[in-house]
Amino acid sequence: MNLSNNDGQPSAEREEGRPQIEENTLQPNTHLTQGKERVSQGLERVRTAAREHKEMRFTALLHHMTVDLHSRVHRGAYRAQPSKRKYIEKSDGRLRPLGIAALEDKIVQAATVTILNQIYEEDFLGFSYGFRPGRSQHDALDALAFAIEHKKVNYILDCDIRSFFDNLDKSWLLQFVEHRVADPRILRLIQKWLKAGVMEDGIWSDPETGTPQGSVASPLLANIYLHYAFDLWVNVWRQKWAQGEVMVVRYADDIVLGFQYQTDADRFREHLTERLQKFGLELHPDKTRRIEFGRFAELNRKKRGEGKPETFGFLGFTHICGKTKNEKFALKRKTIAQRMAAKLKEIKQQLRTRMHDQTAQTGEWLQSVVQGYFNYHAVPGNLSRLCIFRNRVIRLWRGALRRRGQKRRPNWARMSRLAQRWLPVPRALHPYPAARFAAHHPR
Repeated sequence: MNLSNNDGQPSAEREEGRPQIEENTLQPNTHLTQGKERVSQGLERVRTAAREHKEMRFTALLHHMTVDLHSRVHRGAYRAQPSKRKYIEKSDGRLRPLGIAALEDKIVQAATVTILNQIYEEDFLGFSYGFRPGRSQHDALDALAFAIEHKKVNYILDCDIRSFFDNLDKSWLLQFVEHRVADPRILRLIQKWLKAGVMEDGIWSDPETGTPQGSVASPLLANIYLHYAFDLWVNVWRQKWAQGEVMVVRYADDIVLGFQYQTDADRFREHLTERLQKFGLELHPDKTRRIEFGRFAELNRKKRGEGKPETFGFLGFTHICGKTKNEKFALKRKTIAQRMAAKLKEIKQQLRTRMHDQTAQTGEWLQSVVQGYFNYHAVPGNLSRLCIFRNRVIRLWRGALRRRGQKRRPNWARMSRLAQRWLPVPRALHPYPAARFAAHHPR
């Protein structure tokens, strides 16, 4: 991965009296990290130093980068280009702005992220799951489900940070990075990306706040920002203020907390609002909710003459207070209806553009789309929603075939044969949360 920039001069770490990080010289050997990516021995030393010296600031990191633009980056001649602004429709109909980086920016950002991950993977806390090596959305979902079913969770605080990627403060972000990174060349690279701006309809702009969502570096930078603005703080808050148990699961800027006591939940929301304001962020007042949820929620609400417990959404699933066949509490997870509707709308539009393709060609495409959808959503207890999804795809496909104006329009018997030939049948593709969580976090 790296070529040493050792020119015979004392290293910055030795001059500053910090523990020295050995630099490897022309070694091709690699080792497998916990995230299962291949990294050089030099990067492994960075990771070891980050693990053993939590206060260390790394002053020489750029020599680990050996990408196509290596020479320009080292000379300081590399210039970040503006990101191209593009909008994608969200499940609620709103538009999400994305920043599409130039190819050379993607290469440099990817190399830089690989280096910085060796440091921050030793710093990030266990309840942070978003865009980290070896961690997935389902790991976050499993951790949340395990906590709700096995911890003292009676209230859920579903937090929504308003336009996080657009509103994070660039100056705070650089200060957070400087807690661990003192290599001026790495810091200049990050500054270049933050100042590159965006191009939209041929017009360049440089927003005062935010980082383009969709760039290679933005997930790591977002995690660094929230690590200092939220994660470390919430750990202290639990020890200082909480009267009962508090659990936290964060996937990027999607945050869910579980509380034993309502007073803790309400106090935390008040303190969190103040905390985020300090760093230029705010909770969305309509989307941030505290609800009664957990094993006793239904019984307690029934005693008060109230309806069923409210539900909340997280990472594409609606979380519901349910029961087993033995009338014991069980967390139920169903695909969020809006997400399913948005996916079906997308498939309908694609079918119209493919209306005159050969049936087998369309069937092969639908097979990959439906299987991809199942790969994410096929969790235990969600098969009924997947059956609904598959049946609606069949109806959409039939509608597309009927619009072709053929003399022999497909009847339901033919559609049943086509579905049996091309569309996967729903089945659980993920283990129960407790099983996978226990495997990843043995006690």
